[in-house]
Amino acid sequence: MANKLKWLKYEPYFKEHEFKCKHTGKCEMNDEFMDTLLAIRKEYNKPMIITSGYRDSSHPIERAKATPGEHALGLAVDVAVQGADALHLIDVARKHGIVRLGIQQKGQGRFIHLGGLKTPALWSY
Repeated sequence: MANKLKWLKYEPYFKEHEFKCKHTGKCEMNDEFMDTLLAIRKEYNKPMIITSGYRDSSHPIERAKATPGEHALGLAVDVAVQGADALHLIDVARKHGIVRLGIQQKGQGRFIHLGGLKTPALWSY
């Protein structure tokens, strides 16, 4: 589990509790990914509401996958955002090397998935 001192680096922009697995309470976010996320947040210059961060391999969504996803590797977040703000976030994220984007922009619960793996991908939910 991440130690408190490490998370001080990301405050006031992010707090550890935002990234904890909703199933287990564990939080094993990747340091490099978090550094990139911090750079994105500073340039984006708006709050980023994290709806999903780390997911333990026992999380129901992860258990349904053949191999662990980016969330289980500590390399992804879902950010609640829509409209022009979503486009702005995508532009900034791509500038900082994010090449894996999932887009949910219809109905309730609109968000953008930012993934830290290096294999480019774009999908919609």
